[in-house]
Amino acid sequence: MTMPYISRHPLENRLPLEPGIRAVDHMDVPRGTAIATVMAMDGEDAAVAAGLAVAGDMSLRFVAPGEWLAVSQSDTPEGLCRNLSLLLAETASVFDQSDGRVVLRLSGPNVRRILAKGIGIDLHPAVFEIGTSSNVLCGHISINLARTGENEFELIVMRSFAESLFDDLRLMGREFDLSADFSAQG
Repeated sequence: MTMPYISRHPLENRLPLEPGIRAVDHMDVPRGTAIATVMAMDGEDAAVAAGLAVAGDMSLRFVAPGEWLAVSQSDTPEGLCRNLSLLLAETASVFDQSDGRVVLRLSGPNVRRILAKGIGIDLHPAVFEIGTSSNVLCGHISINLARTGENEFELIVMRSFAESLFDDLRLMGREFDLSADFSAQG
């Protein structure tokens, strides 16, 4: 059984406890996201990719050849890791990252312009398509960036860099009145 020792979200001091006025460009911070690292064993990349394609209610983020982040809003960290371990039994190792990573979701018509201030890759819809993810630097912080919708991006950052990234994104979005609060869904 996994025991989380961290009892508070790293952005609790930066965000209001109750949702405020939501601007057109907004940053949602979900509290309960299950995240697992999946690492394929030698020569098993294709088998793991095939298994992950049918894994169910989660989204995948490419990290490196043979390595993915599995993200779920509906499953618990223990449930996600258990299900992935059973599905990928002899082909991959699965590690819970839920307490060690923070998810930030940016949405709105100016989200590409906001991200372009700190990210050095082409975010044009024809190049960075929906479902695409990549490890990039946002300013000086390493993140996993995924395009999840037409004007929606998800950033996954190590817990220890969450406050710094949050502050950078607020500064980058100040021109567009970027609002931020905890996600209503959890």
